[in-house]
Amino acid sequence: MMPLSFLKGGDTCIVIKVNGTLEVRKHLEDLGFTEGARVQVVSAPGKGNLIVSCRETRLAVTADMARRIMVNL
Repeated sequence: MMPLSFLKGGDTCIVIKVNGTLEVRKHLEDLGFTEGARVQVVSAPGKGNLIVSCRETRLAVTADMARRIMVNL
């Protein structure tokens, strides 16, 4: 298990859990980051935001939020 922020462009993973306050977890779950969701990293330009594909939608996720999403490859 590792944070989504560790992945590179093109990597695909499965969401294991989301960390953070109740408000943060709810926000990320509303975006589709729920347990078992398949996520593909479209672009990860270093230490900035990530562009990911989750549930047939492309999303920009801040590096801080990406650190809260725990995934398995």
